[in-house]
Amino acid sequence: MRNGSVKNWHKHCLLPDGTELQEHSIKTDRNIVIGEYCQIDYGLRGADIYVGESSKIRGHIWARGDARVGNLCEISGDVIAKDDAYIGEDVKIHGRLVVNGALDIGEKVEIRDGFEAKGAIEVRNPMPVYMFIVLYLLTLLKIENERELDRILNDIFADDEAKMEIPLLIPARSRLDMRLFAVPGTMKIGKRCRLHGNIRAGAIDVQQDSVIFGSLRARRRISVAGGVTVHGNVEGGGDVMVKKGAHILGNVIANALTLHEDAKIDGTIEAPHGMRIERGT
Repeated sequence: MRNGSVKNWHKHCLLPDGTELQEHSIKTDRNIVIGEYCQIDYGLRGADIYVGESSKIRGHIWARGDARVGNLCEISGDVIAKDDAYIGEDVKIHGRLVVNGALDIGEKVEIRDGFEAKGAIEVRNPMPVYMFIVLYLLTLLKIENERELDRILNDIFADDEAKMEIPLLIPARSRLDMRLFAVPGTMKIGKRCRLHGNIRAGAIDVQQDSVIFGSLRARRRISVAGGVTVHGNVEGGGDVMVKKGAHILGNVIANALTLHEDAKIDGTIEAPHGMRIERGT
């Protein structure tokens, strides 16, 4: 499998419906996929959790299923897996490793507070997490050719009505701390999410009834759905759409703005290429 053939899938960020960015952790009822070279200053709580190579998680990993941590990762807290765990080479865990199932572990792993595994323990080189994630997505999307992966994910991210239950995806080289959530490409925030921090991305789509305790800034377009509340500014280098029932507590800056008559903006509006008012549903 060639990395070049799947070069774009990891540019997308998806936060599924109901995702919560709490005080100390990201929480979802779905699987969590973290790309390579990420820095995340939160713990992770989900079903299966996969962390790509050379990432730093400044918190715990609590998986209701499997946990898979790539080579050269650093985890500041505990790693707890209710099923199996796969720990790559040169991983540093500054807490405890607890595995209810089997444990595959690479060489030169440091675990500060010791480990417990109820199933079999194998010391070997598990499959690189990057390759595992690609195979996982191919299986999930029911396709055989990895060249189709980019196209199908692009379709999912472009379709507000997509029903595919894909995992929480945070792309490679993303940064998430107590102040900033920055990703290199598209971010899609699902329904009824609650997020703390300022969002930065190439393009942002916020779906119904989510609450953002921070600002939104994108190089291209931003779409804010009905029932969304943004406790900050919305700044788009392209077009910005604020739909019926949305509430922006700060300013809106856009190339061009489409604003529903029943949306509310508390601050000022700057749209050098014009503003269009929508009416009705």
